Amino acid sequence: MDYDIIYIGSGNASWQGARFLRKEGLKILIIEESLYGGTCANRGCNSKALLDAPYEIKALTDNFEGVGKSGDFKVDWPALMAFKRKRIANMAPFLDGKFKEYDLDVAHGKGVILDEHTVQVGDEKFTTEKIVIATGLKPVIPDIKGKEFLHDSTDYLDIDELPKHAIIIGAGFVGMEFASILAEAGHESDVIIRGDMALKYFHQPYVQKVIEILKEKNIRFHFNEQVSEVTSNVEINDPESRILNVENAQNCDDLLRDPEAKIDNAPYENGFTVNCESGLSLTGDYVVAAIGRTANVEDIGLENVGLTYTKNGIKVNGHLQTEVPNIYASGDVADTGVAKLVTVAIHHSKYLAKELLGEADEITYPVVPAVAYTIPRIATVGVPAYIADESDEYEVHTIRYGNSYSLELKNDTTAEAKVIVDKDLQIVGAEIYAADAENVANMFAFIINKKITLEELDYMIYAFPSSSSVCLYKLHNIHYDL
Repeated sequence: MDYDIIYIGSGNASWQGARFLRKEGLKILIIEESLYGGTCANRGCNSKALLDAPYEIKALTDNFEGVGKSGDFKVDWPALMAFKRKRIANMAPFLDGKFKEYDLDVAHGKGVILDEHTVQVGDEKFTTEKIVIATGLKPVIPDIKGKEFLHDSTDYLDIDELPKHAIIIGAGFVGMEFASILAEAGHESDVIIRGDMALKYFHQPYVQKVIEILKEKNIRFHFNEQVSEVTSNVEINDPESRILNVENAQNCDDLLRDPEAKIDNAPYENGFTVNCESGLSLTGDYVVAAIGRTANVEDIGLENVGLTYTKNGIKVNGHLQTEVPNIYASGDVADTGVAKLVTVAIHHSKYLAKELLGEADEITYPVVPAVAYTIPRIATVGVPAYIADESDEYEVHTIRYGNSYSLELKNDTTAEAKVIVDKDLQIVGAEIYAADAENVANMFAFIINKKITLEELDYMIYAFPSSSSVCLYKLHNIHYDL
């Protein structure tokens, strides 16, 4: 055999574990048809973080309007995009250097599985003892008339200018995070949701808080709508005409009928109309499809070895092993029932390093924090509040830590957490709504995973002032039943 293990895909689901296997003497090949590092490094998490950061700062400075702020905080999008492109352009070469440092072989091109032990890249064929599929997910584009006019997350994370009026189809991570950037930039947008919830995996009262903030900043929401068609070459001169057939719409946001609602009066050409089955029609200059992601497994030869898949990925067992014993799946492409996050992909990759060395039992997962990088943020970790509310096994405690003095110094009293405890008063879950919810979520993840008791937390001394110290201090109310 040419290799001990071949990875198809070069993201965190592969190289994070591959380096350990090479250190143990196994010969490794990583195949990549695009940029080394995959989605997160090149057209996902890192790009979003770079583009979001100035708008996060803007939102924080806006809290001091009238109490210290002087002048407007403006973000120069073209300059920001140039900075993003420069930084992201370094990622693939950086990883190329790391692969050389780790002595990992690489092949550039599309990896196609020919049989259980052979993978083809272009005209070359490589044999291997085991194969790990780590091809991730790709954006879903709805199969509707005019789908060629739709953009996905890769497009908008590399757009030269922010649209004057975006129409966003979908309200998951991608849709809501883009809407937050547009809101802070002072641009209007319409968000179309097929169901009755945005960010459905997050605590809905906190999601509603974010929605209300976005609505105040001229982002409109249309629930229970099904997009049927997108048309192009719409010239918009009259702002009132941007929202068509309102009287026919069944699920129209009340704000659309508000004559006092702000609207961007600048005309634009080459616009688009999005039609919904209800009769609602919306116009804008940019349309984003943000309805989810699906397994990126087309044309990689799964049929040659009898592997099947669904939109959730390739079926695996507790060892991340597919129905073909020597072929595994890692990261987002694996259908494990666990959140499809880069942190989980890293967990998979490290686990597989042990599994492929014969040192692992079935995979287990710590609690996985998830964050929606809206402005403000929402986070969830462990047992969710909606499950706790329906069970006698848990109690839900609300901690309004934003009204403490250390956070009032930031002129923001909205930070809040729902803390879920079991009958032994052990913390098992948390929902967080705050500007820095991601940091508080990580704190709770550590507490839950390590089973740190309220008594132990009460004994500890924390750095002050800080949002985490205030949140932790308020936990003593649960401990002492105050």
